Amino acid sequence: MVQRSFAATLQAMAQSRIPPRLALLAASLLAACAAGGLGAADRSGRTALSETDAAAAGSVFGSFLVGRFAAEEQDTRIAADNLLSALRAEPSQLELVQQAFAAAVMDGRPDALRLARRLPDNASAQLVLFGADIAGQRWDRAESRARSLGRQGPMQALQPVLTAWSLAGKGQTDQAVALLRPLAEQGRFRALNALHAALIADAANRPRDAERYVRLALAGQPEPTLRLSLLAAGILNRAGRNAEALRLLDQLAETHDELALAVLEPARSSVLTQKSITSPADGIAEAYVALGSALRGQGLEEMAGLLARLALRLRPNFGPALLLLADTLTEGEQLEAAVTTLGQIRSDDPLFGPAQLRRAALLDRLDRLPEAEALLNQTAASVPTLPQPLTRLGDILRRRSRFAEAAAAYDGAISRLGQEREYDWPLFYARGIARERSGNWPGAEADFLRALQLSPDQPYVMNYLAYTWADRGVNLDRARTMLEAAAVQRPQDGNVADSLGWVLFRMGDLPGAVRQLERAVELEPRNSTVNDHLGDVYWAASRQNEARFQWRRALTMDPDQAETARIETKLRGGLPIPVSR
Repeated sequence: MVQRSFAATLQAMAQSRIPPRLALLAASLLAACAAGGLGAADRSGRTALSETDAAAAGSVFGSFLVGRFAAEEQDTRIAADNLLSALRAEPSQLELVQQAFAAAVMDGRPDALRLARRLPDNASAQLVLFGADIAGQRWDRAESRARSLGRQGPMQALQPVLTAWSLAGKGQTDQAVALLRPLAEQGRFRALNALHAALIADAANRPRDAERYVRLALAGQPEPTLRLSLLAAGILNRAGRNAEALRLLDQLAETHDELALAVLEPARSSVLTQKSITSPADGIAEAYVALGSALRGQGLEEMAGLLARLALRLRPNFGPALLLLADTLTEGEQLEAAVTTLGQIRSDDPLFGPAQLRRAALLDRLDRLPEAEALLNQTAASVPTLPQPLTRLGDILRRRSRFAEAAAAYDGAISRLGQEREYDWPLFYARGIARERSGNWPGAEADFLRALQLSPDQPYVMNYLAYTWADRGVNLDRARTMLEAAAVQRPQDGNVADSLGWVLFRMGDLPGAVRQLERAVELEPRNSTVNDHLGDVYWAASRQNEARFQWRRALTMDPDQAETARIETKLRGGLPIPVSR
């Protein structure tokens, strides 16, 4: 084996992007070699690497590999610790500088600024330096750096906005707005540019200009984002358009999802009366979060997380940035870190309520169910007119098969609805499932029918209700009509095909049942219930060998205990006709 220099090995590893698990193995092997003082002999028989050098190289390699692995796993603390350690040992390696810089940014380390100065061609490094210029109110330098960013990739959206805020920092409001005006009126990022033109005008106490541009930002967006709605409501209120401002907030409140918690008092009054953006640093952090959210929607979690970190460098404890960062951490399965991040959102922030619901969901995923229940009950008590916290509690309990408790939580949520509207149908559907699974069929049936009254032709509601009717041998004609309608909406849904086949079986249409259930198995080949049903239909059609094959196949698919017992009974003695389940 030829012993390569650290620099050559580092470059090769960086280019190959070795898989994380292999990196750990390599780190272990390097550590073992270093501990054993193993060196490679050259052709003259001399040791190419002394024991001391081998140990040092092994330590650097180990730090680099562990850092790379931690970065892939989004463990920012370990990544930064190890990559910065490796860089201290090999300070001249550009690849290490880049890796250590990225890790330092993601972990919020001050080292990021020092390392950024060594990376003139790195866009992220230039953003860090730009942020330092903004924080230091070095406006000319900030403007020059912003203009030099170019417009490649994400910079296409950011560069004009950053330049405009640099101009605003110098008091050149007219020039800043003029720069964004043509981009706000047309172009791919017109909503972003229009919003920031409005924010710059608002910060400069120009309510009419701010109103004009925020209307451009809202134009063509029948359902503006939460953040745009909050910012626009404040701008419109300061421009004397109080009714429009309230209407924006009321639209959020009426959604009955987590956004409704963002417009409660006293946060609502704060949104309307207090400027969210009072400095260029605030505006730039806002731009970072807006772009990061868009990139996250495109699956670019790493870049979204970086922009969230850059926003927090400029605006610590900025709720939207913390929420975005928590979302990227969640995507990376860093659930504990996401819980901690959400816990940093202040109680007076409009996002505090939505953050509590997300924290509870994460605690549930971490199997910290008592904490999740306590948090949701506490939140429910703090917002006694809103159903969302109790709805989330019901969802968590239902997924954990605690159906009676889930139904009770849904009871509490439904009691808070007031006038029931079309978008409330999922709550009745969820309670119907919990009631059915806890043995309360009359209550469940009423809930499914109520869900269909609120929003007719919902395929999942029709499927659940019609299948249960078929399983009970009641309302078969109505069940068939429902499932045929659901199948039109969901032609590739194996569960709907299974339910329709089961109804046809109950109605005595064996050829139709076979066709539907064979199709269901094609669509859901690993579903034990679907395979079990096909076995039943085969048996009724005097195809016993095929029936036993399907039943045995169903047993390989982890059916629950009751289903397993039923299938094993059929394998021993066949299926009594008519079916009684």
